[in-house]
Amino acid sequence: MPAMADTATSHWPFMKMHGAGNDFVVIDGRGAPVTLTETLVRALADRHRGVGFDQLALITDGTDLTVTYYNADGSQSAACGNATRCIAARELTRNDSDTLNIEVTGRGTLRAVRNADGSTSVNMGQPQTDWQDIPLAQDVDTLSLPIDGNPVATGMGNPHCTFFVDDVMVIDLAQVGPEIEHHPLYPERTNVQFAQVIGPDHIRMRVWERGTGITLASGSSSCATAVAAARRGLTGRKVQIDLDGGTLHIDWRDDGVWMSGPTAHVFDGTLTPEFLASL
Repeated sequence: MPAMADTATSHWPFMKMHGAGNDFVVIDGRGAPVTLTETLVRALADRHRGVGFDQLALITDGTDLTVTYYNADGSQSAACGNATRCIAARELTRNDSDTLNIEVTGRGTLRAVRNADGSTSVNMGQPQTDWQDIPLAQDVDTLSLPIDGNPVATGMGNPHCTFFVDDVMVIDLAQVGPEIEHHPLYPERTNVQFAQVIGPDHIRMRVWERGTGITLASGSSSCATAVAAARRGLTGRKVQIDLDGGTLHIDWRDDGVWMSGPTAHVFDGTLTPEFLASL
């Protein structure tokens, strides 16, 4: 059966969005409840037979709105910073407002604001630096993990593992990424970042996301990398991060890690009854 509440519905609308090339399918389930299955999420993620995305976001009713995120492999993700900014940008415009609270399943309430230049920033919350909160499988120094390359562990809702290297472009991300994602020190798997410090406020980064693979950008990974760099004393707490798909600006303040950058609402579409019935 189609994974939706009303199987008589003739179509199922969705939005395609991206932030710095990190792309999403966004389904608005407010007023028309939607139930997602792992099979459906994986089918939608297929870039040849479905729509294609790095993450899927399901919006439901909440204080302002509630969002649940899914990875391309069908697993849930507790945070997706770029998708949160994309959704916030759309909602702020629709509501003609300057602030918005978004309840993210597994992460809590995140605050979004419209900036004077029209861009959107989201407070991704406080980073987690204790091994139990990230979480890791054992009590280790999160600033110097017992993994080749001496990475840093950080939690931003999702677990992260950040390597600081001399040149991110020589890293075989397709080979190393899945090995680190499934490292036994990370019981819930991990996002993997390779970061090159360009200057005290400038980082070049590439990323492998758990449950998805190589992506052009990652908001939570950018926040985790900025926190890791600041904790190591490699940069200040406010940095520009250049990714394969664009640039994000991270500011680790007393009230949390703020992220700003580009957003795009690319197109609207509908899933057909034929597609839904084939799953």
